[in-house]
Amino acid sequence: MRTSLFLLSVVIPAAVCCAAEVQTVQVNGDAGGKRFDGIGVVDGGGATSVLLKDYPEPQRSQILDLMYKPKFGASVSALYVEIPGDGNSTQGSMPSHMHSRDDVNYSRGYTWWLMNEARRRNPVLSLDGAAWSAPGWIGDQGKLYAGSDGDARFFSPDTTEYYVKWLQGLRAVYGLELDAIGMRNEKGVSYDLVKALRSRLNAQGFSGVRLHAFDNWPDAWKFDFVKDLQADAALRDAVDIIGAHINSDKSVVPASVRATAERLGKPIWNTEGHVYKAGYDGLIGVVESFNENYIRSGVTRIINWYGIAGVYTMEPYSGEKEAAVRANWPWSGHFESNPSLWGYAHYGQFTGIGWTYLNGASGDLGGGGTFVTLKSPQDDYSIIVETSKASAPQQVRFQVGGGLSTNAVAVWRSDAREYFIRQPDISAVDGAVTLTLAPNAVYSLTTTRGQQKGEFSDVPALKAFPFPYREDFERYAEPARWGYLPRYFADISGAFELADCPAAKGKCLRQAVPVPTISWAPDWKPYTIIGDDGWSDYEVSADLYLAAGESAAVMGRINHVGTGYGIIPKGYYLQLDSAGQLSLVVARGKADKKALVGDAEQQALIKLRNDAGEGGEKVLATTVAPGITANSWHKLTLRFNGARITGHLDGKQMLAATDTLYGRGMAGLMAGPSGKGLSMPYFDNVQVGAIGAAPSDTREAPAAQSPLYPSYGSAR
Repeated sequence: MRTSLFLLSVVIPAAVCCAAEVQTVQVNGDAGGKRFDGIGVVDGGGATSVLLKDYPEPQRSQILDLMYKPKFGASVSALYVEIPGDGNSTQGSMPSHMHSRDDVNYSRGYTWWLMNEARRRNPVLSLDGAAWSAPGWIGDQGKLYAGSDGDARFFSPDTTEYYVKWLQGLRAVYGLELDAIGMRNEKGVSYDLVKALRSRLNAQGFSGVRLHAFDNWPDAWKFDFVKDLQADAALRDAVDIIGAHINSDKSVVPASVRATAERLGKPIWNTEGHVYKAGYDGLIGVVESFNENYIRSGVTRIINWYGIAGVYTMEPYSGEKEAAVRANWPWSGHFESNPSLWGYAHYGQFTGIGWTYLNGASGDLGGGGTFVTLKSPQDDYSIIVETSKASAPQQVRFQVGGGLSTNAVAVWRSDAREYFIRQPDISAVDGAVTLTLAPNAVYSLTTTRGQQKGEFSDVPALKAFPFPYREDFERYAEPARWGYLPRYFADISGAFELADCPAAKGKCLRQAVPVPTISWAPDWKPYTIIGDDGWSDYEVSADLYLAAGESAAVMGRINHVGTGYGIIPKGYYLQLDSAGQLSLVVARGKADKKALVGDAEQQALIKLRNDAGEGGEKVLATTVAPGITANSWHKLTLRFNGARITGHLDGKQMLAATDTLYGRGMAGLMAGPSGKGLSMPYFDNVQVGAIGAAPSDTREAPAAQSPLYPSYGSAR
């Protein structure tokens, strides 16, 4: 029989180790407790997978395995997706299934694909969702519900139909059922809307979809609605789960809220947590957050924003600290795991939804740190421990009984030197498992088996974005197979989708959102970016087609797309309208760079930057080009050569300016306003290359393509 005292890494002399008495924890399998509803990640709240979808195989599948495959990597048990709404919701926007009231298309975008891939890896993965932004037609007929602290148009009967349509597509086309749904991310409270949605879901065959509300972040009022659950029976019946954003080191669920939730039998979920820490601090921070959410707040499901960073590194929250896996470089096939991935694994590989937090077996360690104990529906158990606040080794005895397994306990450990390493098993002596815990470490103790540290040895090396670059969109003969989205374009606002070209043969890219959205963040014009933020001297060109009253632009040296709440870029654009007005403009971010907007984290970032530079847009040069009419094709070229910037129309230089504000950045395409709506221009033959070079034939070989959907029409 193995010794019950398990010393980690080195033998610690008795005089040094564990000066305090051994802490004893009773682990009673009959104690009962709250149901564990899982740990997971958000995909969305920004276009978080826009570049993930573009990876070649096998790398794309490997990335998904690291996040969702059971007992391999993070092994999360829940996935929370954004219901795409055409508007920016942190890093970018995703195309809605309903751009307008009469438009329904279940092929657009990649969220359907992502959910399918995640569920294919884990058939019992819990699926959850909510809107951030929403299409602008919602609420435009004036039929509104009462609400507070949000955009009144979202509090509309239209929203109930919008949600139901999305669920119907998820079920009928993809064979997926949502387990839960939120009202809207961080945008207020409406009792009338949640009641109406509950009624509509029941009537349309979605009575099993639970509603969590109201998913807000300000501590001052986010739980105010809970006191009304007792008096308002309809509200109480509509809200199945008390949801909020809870960062455990900053806020906790008040005791009164926990008491009411207990009395009403409603679980408390953290519908968005953040652990923005790099390196090993991120790994142990994830476990500490998960433990403390239950210990301090009674939270039984924790969802972190976010899982896989499939965005450009220039974008806000691009994944160095926020994500578990970085998938920022699809053109090279390169990806990286952050240490935090193994923080998720310390939970995900040792627990499952439907397990039980055993009463009396979770709490604080006497020498610093926390622990939780969970029991399987059978007799297995797992104990997850972190010692981030410990300053010295400490000894803990877990006294196990109440019908729990007597099998040997497997021990997995992470510390700052190595992550997720299996240690020798230990066996109980007289029903007790005793071990010495090193400071600043994570442990998972379990009677289950099958865990592994999933890794891939053949990850390609990082390469720069291809230059020169050309895209004529002809490779996308079946746009639905690609979710109507071309590779490497990252929409920051609006939806730039593959479409048939007007007045020409072949495929184009079109901005497809007709009116401004109910945006989650302060909006600007629709635009999409592509390329490398290190590009300096180059030219970007595109053919464009404008209807009457429309305008569009090519963009360059884009080096900033907002901080995550607000999307006004920094860089340059050359814009043409259907009447021939041609303008060369520098965009310098929001007009008042010190204005405190967004959540507490955003406001702290703004204060830290203390940016005193001039903001807003400045026209550097403008002219009226003769002979320009609507419904015709024209080529725009924006050229950068040091401080000299020139604008060309149909091969002729029309504008020139000198500006030294921005020296490098990405390329992009933009659609301007059109009356009360948005321009919906077409773009073709997008090129980025050396100044004055002949048109390039360089583009990715077709063999590198990885469509989202297996055959045309399969996602309709």
